[in-house]
Amino acid sequence: MENDVDEGLVAQVAAGDRLAFRRLMERHMPRAVRVAQRVTGNAADADDIAQEAFLRVWTRAGSFDPAKARFTTWLYRIVTNLAIDQRRRPSHAELELAAEVADGEPGPDATLEAREERRAVDAAIAALPARQRAAVVLFHMEGLSGREAAAVLDLSEKAFESLLIRGRAAVKAACRPRAETAGRVP
Repeated sequence: MENDVDEGLVAQVAAGDRLAFRRLMERHMPRAVRVAQRVTGNAADADDIAQEAFLRVWTRAGSFDPAKARFTTWLYRIVTNLAIDQRRRPSHAELELAAEVADGEPGPDATLEAREERRAVDAAIAALPARQRAAVVLFHMEGLSGREAAAVLDLSEKAFESLLIRGRAAVKAACRPRAETAGRVP
């Protein structure tokens, strides 16, 4: 049902309906920002990428074909391609990372350990090649099916599965030395 509504809104956007465009943005902007941030690792870039993606939705709505893909698949493809392109550009040191200050109050050991593990996984994902990172983000963090994520990345399902397996293996390998030093082997 949501897909039918989205496709109807895109048809209205193609006809120049600003209200329909606003509805699409309200419905999908948070997810577009989230995907862009997870692929690029940078909140400021993610906002810019999501805005650029919706600008492209506005200007290219007439080229959307609901027979080929759902609107969300089309939008994810735009966001993912922009994020991968952004990631490939040379970057400057991130100020957000420099401003990160450790919390002065120690929490329970379990909370600290979970936070460290999450950081290690995030760092391992950030170190992946762009397309592997996008595959992991779309499948594991955004909950897209293999078929949907393959469509977003313009791959066959088999090629997507191979990309995802390599990404998972790289994340696991990057996190393994940490787990072994903590006395655990995953």
